[in-house]
Amino acid sequence: MTTQTASVHDRMAPVRRILRFLMDNVAFRFLAKIDSVEGLENIPTEGGGIIYMNHTSLIDSVTVVKSVQRNVVPVARFDFGNVPIWGIFPKLWGAIPIKRGAVDRGALEQAVQVLKSGELLLYLPEGTRRPAMGRAKDGMAYLAAQTGVPVIPAAVHGVEGFPSLSPKRWAKPGAQIRFGQPFCFQLPDGKVTREWLRKMTDEAMYRLAALLPPERRGVYADLESATSETIKQNCP
Repeated sequence: MTTQTASVHDRMAPVRRILRFLMDNVAFRFLAKIDSVEGLENIPTEGGGIIYMNHTSLIDSVTVVKSVQRNVVPVARFDFGNVPIWGIFPKLWGAIPIKRGAVDRGALEQAVQVLKSGELLLYLPEGTRRPAMGRAKDGMAYLAAQTGVPVIPAAVHGVEGFPSLSPKRWAKPGAQIRFGQPFCFQLPDGKVTREWLRKMTDEAMYRLAALLPPERRGVYADLESATSETIKQNCP
């Protein structure tokens, strides 16, 4: 970890402690609820890693940040200032905003530095909210190829309708989160091509889809067509 990167994370630590307190004692006591969390043993206890997840709700990424006790730095595809109340959370936390509709090399470089500093990154490969999975973009695969860190799928559902104070919504099930087993990518000799990044992305998304209920799997519903050419279970 470089001195500059370390100082940034040291500076963020007090703010993140306050935000985590607010999550535990306000946000997830009065505005949203988590019913179950499975697979926390799959989160590395140290070193860099990418947690990647499906995206169905405004706050699904917040449920993952709350559930993982290590600091997690989200990569967010929205303008923080345009999301009332909840939008201030990722900004204060130190999330990395990434531009829509273009390759945001500045954001990707920030993400690489976070991973190289030994932090966990949270990435939403679909880039936009959908009730069922859509075809993912390859930014997550690019970051994994650049850094060699393990990747961990996180399946989230049951968050729709939150944040809410409505008794009707609170009477229904809350968020259910499942973390899958970590894995690393096998890189080809020579240049990592766009086609290889595409294969890495799709193979990773099938692993995520397997953790979700069938109705949430979308374009990755046919699990029998999943391959594992780019995936190796054991990381260096």
